[in-house]
Amino acid sequence: MRKTRIAIVGVGLAATPHALALNDLREEVEVVGVVGRSRERLESFKDQYGFPLGESFEAVLKDPDVDAVLVLTPPHTHLDLVLQATAARKHVLLEKPLDISTQRAERIVQACRDANVRLGVVFQNRFRPAVQRLAALVHGGALGPLAYAGLDLRWWRPQSYYDEPGRGTYARDGGGVLMTQAIHALDLLMWLAGDVSSVAGTTATTLLHSMEAEDFASAALNFENGAAGYVRATTAAFPGFPERIELVGKLGTAVLEGGALRVFFQNGGTHEFDDPSSTGFGAKPMDFPHVAHRELIRDFCAAIREGRAPAVVGDDGLRVQRLIERIAHGHGGRL
Repeated sequence: MRKTRIAIVGVGLAATPHALALNDLREEVEVVGVVGRSRERLESFKDQYGFPLGESFEAVLKDPDVDAVLVLTPPHTHLDLVLQATAARKHVLLEKPLDISTQRAERIVQACRDANVRLGVVFQNRFRPAVQRLAALVHGGALGPLAYAGLDLRWWRPQSYYDEPGRGTYARDGGGVLMTQAIHALDLLMWLAGDVSSVAGTTATTLLHSMEAEDFASAALNFENGAAGYVRATTAAFPGFPERIELVGKLGTAVLEGGALRVFFQNGGTHEFDDPSSTGFGAKPMDFPHVAHRELIRDFCAAIREGRAPAVVGDDGLRVQRLIERIAHGHGGRL
């Protein structure tokens, strides 16, 4: 089997689990070059993970042996990088969110479609073992028709996190807790419960943070399948708690809290599964294992080799971003 040849673009905070995952996948994937803006960071990244550095993004795109680019740069840079990649007919694996606005995100998806290249989105939580078990139950009908579905994300980020240049701004990140933290859980909620038909939402910035965008959001939802729903998300809940997704169906209730899955069936049966890994809900954003990243990258590379769509595609990123935009519409205020 020919290895998939990937170039990495960006070596910031998000790069660590990807690098660990790619080292695990050395028999399947070859990292042919790493590029970024900071030479100091690039040299440190090379020393730590052993990947070769590329001359430039343009040089990477000109290399006919490069199959795909893994884009790990800040959200506001994504559109330009993807347009360059699609012009060179390179497949793209893109860190979330697609970009800072739905309009820009739509251009990314369309550009990849027009160029007939694969677009994968880094929603790695779909590959967590407890999530996989829950998805099999829900999609297999074990809970029956859903009555309601809810998400409660109570995370903590200290002020020092938002003091980093651009962090929590609309110009660089496209928003706050919704676009940067809750987006993963919102993807799971919609993957499990379906598309949302109506939203009544509100956002705010609490007194615990000095930042431009929101650190608190809540919404009441109605799903297209008739289920009701809710969302509450914040990065102001010290010291941080595992996120919770609750699905109540006609045949039973499932609760996913961090990596702990509990299912209670109305016929008296139960199902339990524990994955002890964390999801970075506290002051250390990258405090979680890289296994889910590894499986997402493995699937993306297999999709390239097999000529199929990856498990998580651009349209998945779009549907979540559209929901976030609806929740945040008319946002403002300080609690």
